[in-house]
Amino acid sequence: MTSHRENNTQRIAALDARAEALGLRRGMGIAEARAMHPGIDVAEADPEADRKLLEGLADWCDRYTPLVALDGADGLFLDVTGCAHLFGGEKALLNDLMMRFFHQGFDVRAGLASTPGAAWAAARYATGHILAPGSERTFLARLPLSALRIDARTKTSLESVGLRTVGSIMDGPRAPLVRRFGAVLIERLDQALGRLEEAISPRLPVAPLSVERHLADPLSLIDDVERLVGLLAATLKVDLERREEGARALELLLFRVDGMVSRITVGTSRPIREPALVRRLFHERLAALGETIDAGYGFDLVRLSALSTALFDARQGDLAGAGSEEGEGLAILVDRVGARFGESAVLEPVPAASHVPERAVSVMPRARSETRKAAASGTGTGKARPAAERPIRLFRVPEPIEVPATEVPDGPPLNFRWRRAMHRVARAEGPERIAPEWWREGGADAPTRDYYRIEDADGRRYWLYRQGLYSAQAVPRWFMHGVFA
Repeated sequence: MTSHRENNTQRIAALDARAEALGLRRGMGIAEARAMHPGIDVAEADPEADRKLLEGLADWCDRYTPLVALDGADGLFLDVTGCAHLFGGEKALLNDLMMRFFHQGFDVRAGLASTPGAAWAAARYATGHILAPGSERTFLARLPLSALRIDARTKTSLESVGLRTVGSIMDGPRAPLVRRFGAVLIERLDQALGRLEEAISPRLPVAPLSVERHLADPLSLIDDVERLVGLLAATLKVDLERREEGARALELLLFRVDGMVSRITVGTSRPIREPALVRRLFHERLAALGETIDAGYGFDLVRLSALSTALFDARQGDLAGAGSEEGEGLAILVDRVGARFGESAVLEPVPAASHVPERAVSVMPRARSETRKAAASGTGTGKARPAAERPIRLFRVPEPIEVPATEVPDGPPLNFRWRRAMHRVARAEGPERIAPEWWREGGADAPTRDYYRIEDADGRRYWLYRQGLYSAQAVPRWFMHGVFA
């Protein structure tokens, strides 16, 4: 059994059937328990580890249904509506689930009903029981009050007035029960009986399209997994073509025989549905993961899901069969590099809603930038390129330069010193005035900038600006902001 500290006292947090047979119970002090049975084995509870284990079991239960939710610290809710026939019926599904948990070393209790509340009660008071629709009232009537998932204080208050079973609550007047014990009591009862809808919130989003393969002989080689990915992708392609869509994000789930689950995700810069390309992307991703993918005793279930889809724009090529996809080669390269090294390995500048040069462009992964540009073009809000020429390289932070003299107070410099080197100006264009963005925080106090395109005597071209204007009170400062090709 395990223990935890409560009010400066070490108490029993959880115990097994053998400890319960000795007369021990949850909440009892460890000192009292050792006094009764000195030889008991007690371990300190680790709630975080228990939570991770429960989440791992929830991942594994995804083999039965994608709608899996956590129930407190020791339970799971599975919505198997429409899934039971895939396993031979509800009884076969329940037996398979309990058998697999048993072989993994877990002592589980499970129940199946039309409502989450009734299934919760069946799992704890009649494990392995399947309630027929409409039989919830008869089943719950003989159970203790704790079958309604009410707190201990409410349960004790009900028992103090002689109400000890769920049936006694069903037969009692509702209004007095609500006034004395609160609305939660009746709400839990109505949820268990199906009078009040109780939604199950899955812990992970449900993929719009999925294909899977159950394997009699588990796979242990990654090469075999890749070949199966190609077969699953061919099946997924049919569904994508029917919807006239392509996948933007794909997830590969590998269910190990011993209950471990590996989730492998790849993103794409364009919607795809070709099986060869899908297999190639997962080949890169699996190669990058390397030994972190442990097959153990093998994978007995492999699932390929399209987490995100988008309209597939099929374009007609020329008669020679070339040019069917403009830029397709680049998109495939970007996707493969992203699958091997992560999506941040390939970045692309994307226009932003600002006229200040250092804010006018943001850098983001290529796959996400394609989505942003497509959305902008679809809504007509895409930002056009600035009319003035911009340097090929823009410094993250403008660098100060020394300007000894100018032709006129507001004109370009005759020469300037940058990085300890003096440059004589041969040609200059400008100024291009960029005012501060007064609507941003601190923008109203920012000085105006006058930008110049400068070519020195050696043919090198620069983009520099004067910050502020000449006046009797202040002398403007000059900065280098970028260089042209």
